[in-house]
Amino acid sequence: MPHEILQNFIGGQFVAAHGEATLDVVDPRTEAVVATSPVSDGSDVDAAMAAAEAAFPAWKRTTPSGRQKALLALADALEAGSDRLVEAQHRNTGQPKALIASEEVAVGADQLRFFAGAARQATGLASGEFLEGLTSSVRREPIGVVAQVTPWNYPLMMALWKIGPALAAGNTIVLKPSDTTPESTLVLAELTRGVLPDGVFNVVLGDASTGALLTEHPTPGLVAITGSVRAGRAVATSGAEGLKRVHLELGGKAPVVVFPDVDLTATAEAVTQAAFFNAGQDCTAATRVIVHRDVHDAFVDALVTAAENTITGDVEDAFYGPLNNARHFAQVVAAVDGLPEHATVRTGGFRVGDTGFFYAPTIVADVRQDDPIVQDETFGPVLTVQAFDTDDEALELANGVRYALASSVWTTDHTTAERFARDLDFGCVWINTHIPLAAEMPHGGFKQSGYGKDLSAYSVDDYTRIKHVMSAH
Repeated sequence: MPHEILQNFIGGQFVAAHGEATLDVVDPRTEAVVATSPVSDGSDVDAAMAAAEAAFPAWKRTTPSGRQKALLALADALEAGSDRLVEAQHRNTGQPKALIASEEVAVGADQLRFFAGAARQATGLASGEFLEGLTSSVRREPIGVVAQVTPWNYPLMMALWKIGPALAAGNTIVLKPSDTTPESTLVLAELTRGVLPDGVFNVVLGDASTGALLTEHPTPGLVAITGSVRAGRAVATSGAEGLKRVHLELGGKAPVVVFPDVDLTATAEAVTQAAFFNAGQDCTAATRVIVHRDVHDAFVDALVTAAENTITGDVEDAFYGPLNNARHFAQVVAAVDGLPEHATVRTGGFRVGDTGFFYAPTIVADVRQDDPIVQDETFGPVLTVQAFDTDDEALELANGVRYALASSVWTTDHTTAERFARDLDFGCVWINTHIPLAAEMPHGGFKQSGYGKDLSAYSVDDYTRIKHVMSAH
């Protein structure tokens, strides 16, 4: 594959960036440089914002059925371009190609079709006479230009989660993908040609400095980001300065509460899959097993067996691929190598192979609630285990972190499941499963996992503003 020189996508055209700085894009399987990306500067961001601003009036006036037609056409284009999307993303993430095709391209097309339908389902109060002689109605309108920043763990999927509701609501977009995984987003941009009017969707490449230019720019009415807590704080601070709305999805530390009445082997297999899928680089990944003391030892043994049967590496039958980049790989290694003496690595805890950022599926037992490995987002194939004696203790352990995105409870007892669904302080609670997502259901958390919802009609609402219209009789 030839070395790619990447360009921005502005006003329906690929254009060279004005910024002189560049970044190497590295294949995490081989550690080879596969592309050079520009670091877009203020003039590049200005151009993208101007293109989006110029396209907004016509796109705003496009009927919901017209926006639906465009989104349906984009979903078809996504499926037709699956091979190109998979190859581009595989170069940047090292994810298994089958995973990209099934979990990002195919699922992404389905999610776009959901948003195509949602474009025609605006909701609000019924109009009526709430004051004598006056009729009130509510208009739900697009915000205008929105700035969006996407992460490297699921580059295509996260772009679709951002653009789907924004386009359905009638907004125009300037999006910056992660500097380590830009290529599938650029293929997506090319697929929008002839489907979306020029300027409705724009892509600028760069690093965190470019992202800051987007969030600080006066044009966007909303900034949406999926990323770290640090990045979310920066966006929220910048948004406050400009009185912009912000939409933050910032990660998680999902607990898995396991009761003694479940099938331990089957549950361990399901939990390890939810922990190690995409190398654990998933904000909803199972990260903290909290298991009843009566079955703790047996369940740890079952987790170890399931982990040791999980394959990684640059091989055909790998369940997951490499960590995304050298810096992140070093952080995961440091998190495990820096464990306190009381913690026990039951399996894993080492690099796989000599080339690439592959890390073995890892089970860590005997951890304590205040250990960094329990409190901090590792974002790698690492699963910790703690024991509990009472329901209240399980809830205290599960809720006792700063993140609040996703969680699960595993039990055959209906009353227990309902209590934990109520009392787990997370934006999603799965019962006897962990990690499935549906386009029709909201994704988003509480506390330092951020605010705002992806997927579902709630995400479309996030990309709208409400106007009250009152007329005298």
